[in-house]
Amino acid sequence: MKIEKRVANLRGRRDFLSAGTAAVIGGAFLTTESNLSARQAGGSLNSGDAAILRFLGAIEILESDLWIQYAELGGIQPAPGTTDPEVPGLSGGNPLYTDALTILDMDMPQYIHDNADDEITHAAFIHAYLAAHGASTAELDLLNGKKFRTIPGSTADGSSGLLRLTNLTELSVDTSFWTRYRSDSGNPDLGDTFGQAVTGLNVGKHTAIPRSNADTAGSSIGHPTDHLKAIAFTAGFHFAFIEQGGTSLYPSLAQRVTNSEVLRILLSIGPTETMHFQTWQDKAGNATPVSDTDPITGASVTFMDLTQGQPETLQANLIMPEPCPFLSRKFPICSIIRATETKDAAKGVVAAFAADGLFNGQTNEEFFDLLHDLAADADRAERES
Repeated sequence: MKIEKRVANLRGRRDFLSAGTAAVIGGAFLTTESNLSARQAGGSLNSGDAAILRFLGAIEILESDLWIQYAELGGIQPAPGTTDPEVPGLSGGNPLYTDALTILDMDMPQYIHDNADDEITHAAFIHAYLAAHGASTAELDLLNGKKFRTIPGSTADGSSGLLRLTNLTELSVDTSFWTRYRSDSGNPDLGDTFGQAVTGLNVGKHTAIPRSNADTAGSSIGHPTDHLKAIAFTAGFHFAFIEQGGTSLYPSLAQRVTNSEVLRILLSIGPTETMHFQTWQDKAGNATPVSDTDPITGASVTFMDLTQGQPETLQANLIMPEPCPFLSRKFPICSIIRATETKDAAKGVVAAFAADGLFNGQTNEEFFDLLHDLAADADRAERES
């Protein structure tokens, strides 16, 4: 079954839990109706606030997983014989891939490492906060465990070789965020749609990391092959795609929060996602013209020079949000984050991750059930007076 169908047709654990059954998932015993209400409860937090934090914690775990993969191969590395205190699994990196990434910016390895560190701390903080308030962390513990880490990662030099939650080798990257933030007439919350910035990257299966040393073959420092350039540039746009999602998700769910401290958490973490996004879209715009057809998947992509002779909707240096319609077209245009519509915001992120290809290779239906339930809980949360 295709990933999109799994996400669209998730059956949800509550159906069989409330029917009087019991399940053992990842060693955590989930019981029937009596314990279901306790699991949904937020301890000293109301259930809606706890549900929002649990969903955000799950997203941060998924992001940590993908950013660690990028950091292993393309981030700064600890000195030989030492371990990095912030990002696990670093063992020297992949010099050829790292070199290709520096076409976008010489500081890419530092930025990649720091983005990974940030997401790891977001996940850890949210988990600790929920636990401190007596709220369930069972779902987050499952995601942090080994049960769903079944997707093979890269075998290229620098990879830890660990099994993953996310797949960075079969991506279909939606680059419409690029034109969305450069449009002064459209807003997705008002039903507008936007074109792609990179031809072909949103269709087919593209890798954003070297899958094996075959993807770096023929490259040397300072002279990457076109294929390796395309992989690095795919990563650059994927970085921005991931972080623009968090940029929208936090303000979208903040509108449903009741507790002022929980609101403070969302308003404090959310802007860091925005800082990531602005950094990455600035760097992605430095991609140089190159076309490539993947030798394994057959997916083709063409990167063009976005720094010269482009309309405003593609212009690389327009990295600050263009003013656009907001709330209603009757009001003057305003520079804003978009989208921030709160309806089905959590479900939308899960669907976007699935369409991106991040879950390709995940065959455990319980994984999709888990994400669906967490998203549904977050989307049902309502601000209490």
